[in-house]
Amino acid sequence: MDVTIYTDGAARGNPDGPGGYGAVITYLDRRNTLHTREYSAGYRKTTNNRMELMAAIVALEALTRPCRVALYSDSKYLVDAFNRGWIDNWLKKNWRGSTGPVKNVDLWKRLLEAMRPHEVSFFWVKGHDGNPMNERCDQLATAAADGETLLEDPGAK
Repeated sequence: MDVTIYTDGAARGNPDGPGGYGAVITYLDRRNTLHTREYSAGYRKTTNNRMELMAAIVALEALTRPCRVALYSDSKYLVDAFNRGWIDNWLKKNWRGSTGPVKNVDLWKRLLEAMRPHEVSFFWVKGHDGNPMNERCDQLATAAADGETLLEDPGAK
């Protein structure tokens, strides 16, 4: 099955303010009917990068069977980690980058686990450029960050 995922994250007062993520999954069923699912949540204290990763994780974890996934994000942090080979280098170096320990290792590990059953390709989309799916993810992320029911992010520092 082919699935398209769009993701976005937002944080207020980055890195110590509230934040949220938004993810939209779309796919066509056997009858060629388009299905769309949306996911979002907000956290009391987090960062933009953590929310970008959470959006991708939650969307991938929502898939109930192996899929070919086209994942679109306006986060170069997320997309470049895979398309530029950063993740492979981090794994080889036990989660160390060129400037020291990699941040958000807990979420990178969770993302790799969520990707395991799928064939995932990452694509960058320019944020706030009129792409309706990216704009929807931004709306979900912003509403979650500004919401009253915020979660604790155990990995945020």
